[in-house]
Amino acid sequence: MTEEAGPNNFDSASVHLSLQQPARPARIDTTSLSQSLSCPLDHPQIKNAVFQSLHIKPWARRMSIGLPPLVDPTEVEFSVNHVVGAPSERPDLLGREVTLLSAIMLNVGQITGSGIYSVPGVMLNSVGSVGLLLLYWVLGPIFAFAGLGIYSELASMFPHRSGAEVVYLEQAYPKPRFLVSTAFAVTAVLTSFSASNAIVFAQYSLSAFDVPITDKSQTLVAIGTVVLTVGSVAISTKWALRAVNVLSVFKIASLVFIVVTGLAVLSGSTRIKDPWANFHNLFEGSSGNPNALATAFVKTNHAFVGWHNAFNVLAEVKSKDPVRTVRKAGRISLFLVTVLFLFINIAYVAAVPREEIRHSGQLVAVLFFRHVFGSTGSKIFPLLVACSCFGNIIAVTIGQARIIREVARQGLLPYPNFFSSIKPFGTPLGPVALKGFLTILVIVAIPAKDAFNFVLDLASYPAMVFNSAMAAGVWILRKRRAIAGILPSTLQARNSLVLLYLSSCILLLVMPWVPPEPGHADVSFWYATYCVAGLGLLACCGLYYWVWIIVLPKRGGYEIVEEIEESPDGARNTKLVRRYKTISDQQPLLQSS
Repeated sequence: MTEEAGPNNFDSASVHLSLQQPARPARIDTTSLSQSLSCPLDHPQIKNAVFQSLHIKPWARRMSIGLPPLVDPTEVEFSVNHVVGAPSERPDLLGREVTLLSAIMLNVGQITGSGIYSVPGVMLNSVGSVGLLLLYWVLGPIFAFAGLGIYSELASMFPHRSGAEVVYLEQAYPKPRFLVSTAFAVTAVLTSFSASNAIVFAQYSLSAFDVPITDKSQTLVAIGTVVLTVGSVAISTKWALRAVNVLSVFKIASLVFIVVTGLAVLSGSTRIKDPWANFHNLFEGSSGNPNALATAFVKTNHAFVGWHNAFNVLAEVKSKDPVRTVRKAGRISLFLVTVLFLFINIAYVAAVPREEIRHSGQLVAVLFFRHVFGSTGSKIFPLLVACSCFGNIIAVTIGQARIIREVARQGLLPYPNFFSSIKPFGTPLGPVALKGFLTILVIVAIPAKDAFNFVLDLASYPAMVFNSAMAAGVWILRKRRAIAGILPSTLQARNSLVLLYLSSCILLLVMPWVPPEPGHADVSFWYATYCVAGLGLLACCGLYYWVWIIVLPKRGGYEIVEEIEESPDGARNTKLVRRYKTISDQQPLLQSS
């Protein structure tokens, strides 16, 4: 079933209103208003648009002109002015399998990947001192908590939409039409792979069983891991969540084991002779170079990536108030991981000499186990890392599949019906398959010496651009809602937190351009290559948008319009079609199944 989504279609944006009902307003004389208009007021949507300009709440203005409310006033969700994007879906098609525990484990499952085992050595090489290294593990979560406040407010505006950033950017920046959505869609799809975790899993699992690590064996195990993890998400969300819960509990236990081991080292109960040696003159050798500080901040952010993963499945949360449940899950997971990560870094510093940490690259955790447990540690550690990476891939796939599905529902992927469909297992099979394909492609195509640091930095730069836009978008949406007469969100973030998060994003966009000190760059080639590559990716998105939306329609004599499609399984998506000025037939802009 298809319907055109014109400027008077109020279906695609959902907002959160207070349950408290104001008194019913007096009836408005529509006759006097119609005299000043060139068209009659007999069309319900035209009436709705007219009275929206009077700042009357949606349900009240419809009742005041003798129309039934769009939604029962006792409900918390209403449809207001149309913006470009995906139409609302009711009831939720993907079920409600995400509990508070599952939401916490989704966050923890993504956060506790390979980051805590790999980035401390790179960070110490950048900042120069143990004191700054530990300080970063305190400051990083502060910015994450500020971001959590922003996500919570944005989620409260659209409580029945999964996809997080793709939804918030779509609603905050509807003009220029399709620009921000297109840029985010391309970036999100191209960076949705989990190749690094799959490769790390392959390396450490082979090492644990004393199997020689060759290019062929590593690639085969990595591909097999992707097929297994992605396949589990494609077949059943319920069982994938259960797997995440079990693996996340194991990962938390592993992190606690490292913390306890670190405390044992500090107490002098292990073979480490002087566990306090690195704690003397904590800030000796500290770097003040902006590039080094920004690089360390990027690495810290990488280690904490995932605290917002549960927002990607917001529409599937089993709760009377999904937004508060997801916010609570974010707070619990962030606090838990912050404490564990800080004490794990203290454990590293206590057991491994400073210069060894600096030159360890991504192997600081290997050195920790080797120094504390000797040869036995070479057997324990690989299993811990492999388990962390395996669970991380499942948790990330669950969240990113919802992002890709929302991109498809915006009409920005070919065959939107296929990618938004939930057949045959009640899961987003198309997006999951696309993520699996991209991950395998990267595994096969991009083995390189500097791949870990470069891919990490490359993905982070466009993400910071979108995070900055999203932070500013909070103020934009607040103003737009106020003009529409909508009450402020009950989860409104403090302006100081929004400003703090926005400032951190801007600093991370500017500081990496400052040259690093000799010997402190985290890649062997030009230090700002990832900045240029990230901006180049965004520039390509802009060029694609200009050709697709402006040049081709102008030359072809058509305009791009939206149509809403509804599949037999209940999935709804936007389809972009060409409307020719001289030919009545409309043609799909992107292929549709």
